[in-house]
Amino acid sequence: MVSYTINVPATSANIGPGYDVMGLSLSLYLTVTAQVSETDSSGAVTLVYEGENQSGLPLDPRRNLITSTALYVLECNGFSEFPRATQVTVNNRIPLGRGLGSSGAAVVAGVLLANAVGQLNLTQQRMLDYCLMIEHHPDNVAAALVGGFVASYLVDVDRSGNIPASEADQAQRERELSAQAADSSIRLPQENIGHFLQLGCSPLIKAIAIIPQFELATSKARAVLPKQYETKDVVFNLQRLAVLTTALGREKPDPWLIYRAMADKVHQPYRMHLVPGLPEILKTFDPDNTPGLLGVCLSGAGPTILVLAIDNFDKIAAQIRAVFDRHSVETKYQVLDIVSEGATCQMSSK
Repeated sequence: MVSYTINVPATSANIGPGYDVMGLSLSLYLTVTAQVSETDSSGAVTLVYEGENQSGLPLDPRRNLITSTALYVLECNGFSEFPRATQVTVNNRIPLGRGLGSSGAAVVAGVLLANAVGQLNLTQQRMLDYCLMIEHHPDNVAAALVGGFVASYLVDVDRSGNIPASEADQAQRERELSAQAADSSIRLPQENIGHFLQLGCSPLIKAIAIIPQFELATSKARAVLPKQYETKDVVFNLQRLAVLTTALGREKPDPWLIYRAMADKVHQPYRMHLVPGLPEILKTFDPDNTPGLLGVCLSGAGPTILVLAIDNFDKIAAQIRAVFDRHSVETKYQVLDIVSEGATCQMSSK
């Protein structure tokens, strides 16, 4: 029996001003283990969840986000199902619906799963393309896939004409086109639809995740955002984002530089009412009255609060949790590393 173990880190997106642009990968993981039969070619998939963070998740491979993503990638590469009978065991330590990239991690895991069981040899760039067909925003999936402090964007690329491709790319493309020719309903990803850059992040910085014990759907958090913004608010975010991309990478972080650079006028002001205590948290804590703190923001769409800090991690968490307590919001917290390695897949044979 061949076994694949896939680990995908949690992520925090936006980091204040970088709405739909910035992501950090964190030392909290979704682990997917696939045990592939060497004799049973039925393609049957058995899905099992272990541990926490599994409530309400479907066990039907066509409805589960991890396995349905894997099936989509396999179908785009000429497989109608998994190549062999496979048991997929999921241990998800990333809280669901809390703004820590649980859905993005599931999509990345699904793409890596297909790449492994189908022996597709997809490039990292092509895996990102597949991720972005399902998760339409690059900030979480790019950080989960490649690791570290990541900036990303989407672009439409026209690769038609006489542009040459490498041998590996050409073989991959021919396989995908052959699958599409056999089934016209297959929708292949465009090539190079997402681009990213890994930025520097000081090893002194840790992430404190204060996690309210309620879910907040990303769709609900996006629905409260305006359709149009004033120019001054967009400029406010652009100025701070330009500084933040360099400030976090300095060997000795500058607390006030980072704190001010993590301010936002694009998404957090409109989401205040969705997270009780958020206005007070953003207004109260700063590097002077909270030693060790560098910056505080909503993690992704929330409701988790992300604090970047270099010291006093547990004390900072206790102070912010006290605000939530006053608003009758139960919380947990974790002190996490910002990890430089993204998703991994390891194979073993028994």
